[in-house]
Amino acid sequence: MTTPVPDPLFPFPSQSMPHEFLDQFRQAVETGALASLVLARPRRDRKLEPRKQTVRPVVIRNEPRLQWEQQFERQQTHLNLTLDESLARAESLLGPVYQDAVLFTATADITARVTPEGVRIQRKPPSQLPQAAPAHDRRKEHLIPEGVPCLFLVELDVMTQDGKVKQSRQKKFRQINRYLEIVNDIVPELPAEGEIRVVDFGCGLSYLTFALHHLLHVIHGRDVALLGIDQNEHVIQRCRQIAAKLKLTGLEFRSGKISAAESVGRVDLAVSLHACDTATDHALAFAVNSQAAVVLAAPCCQHELSTKIDSPAMEGILRHGVLKERVSAMATDALRAAALEVAGYRTQVIEFIDLEHTPKNLLIRAVRRQKPSPEAAARYAGLKAFLGVETLACDAIVQGR
Repeated sequence: MTTPVPDPLFPFPSQSMPHEFLDQFRQAVETGALASLVLARPRRDRKLEPRKQTVRPVVIRNEPRLQWEQQFERQQTHLNLTLDESLARAESLLGPVYQDAVLFTATADITARVTPEGVRIQRKPPSQLPQAAPAHDRRKEHLIPEGVPCLFLVELDVMTQDGKVKQSRQKKFRQINRYLEIVNDIVPELPAEGEIRVVDFGCGLSYLTFALHHLLHVIHGRDVALLGIDQNEHVIQRCRQIAAKLKLTGLEFRSGKISAAESVGRVDLAVSLHACDTATDHALAFAVNSQAAVVLAAPCCQHELSTKIDSPAMEGILRHGVLKERVSAMATDALRAAALEVAGYRTQVIEFIDLEHTPKNLLIRAVRRQKPSPEAAARYAGLKAFLGVETLACDAIVQGR
């Protein structure tokens, strides 16, 4: 029997490789030198195993862990294990399941390959450098971060004085930040210089109105003229008090209907969040007439179409009241998006907030085009014909172009 000869590039006998290889793995983890460990080439009788497994350092709840990424033919799965658990797992897989292993460290790439003659070991200069272990449980970075006092959120009872979000207001905090992400995406569509003119229809208690002012004026450093309008005089008075207390410039609140914005003149951004039923259509028509560069609308209580819809093709759906209401709501928003395209806008219907907050979770985002879509008018007319309706409040959006 031939005595194993130590590999000159790896100073230990090949028959003891698994344990020595694992020692190198342990040492790389403990010293922070590990970039990754890759196990590949499963044996022919182990084809149901992942075709490759990759191990990388991560941080879970401030604790170091090793993440095992298991690569199957059509999917990936992940396990987060401690070092000892990973060592035991690697020992059970190296040789019995996988015939190749590569340990990538800061000092060397160490390859082990199972062959008919035994295990071949090779060391090469490092090809990967260790990276800072990502924190897989870190909180999402928000435009308004938690832990930093934001004065309007303190006044609106969302945050404490030290910037902590109150437990009962976590959903509202996430909603505000989701809204700001959506608005932040369209900031490049607004005028690059000068004052940004905004109208917010149906502003209510104005959580999102104050947030919009904060995004444009504080985060982006722009001059803003933002008008919030609502028919509830009581909430408008409350908003005025907060704006005055915080000395927020460029922020005005008025009580009244949509017509209260007629004196504004140019509008760069028109916002209508949760205006009931056809009030959304009136707000969108105003935005089109004002040639707003961007329109954001989160419709609510779309009842008009449900009283008019007459589509034989959908008889099996419309005969059920609850389904008729839901189909009518979706169709109304589709009509509004189509009407805005006729008026010269590029539209998207996106998820505004999670359904855990409210079932009214869609938002229409529209950006004015250089030229209207030539197919838009036919699409709008075709959708109305399919639904069996002749006139709707959203026709005012088309007429306002």
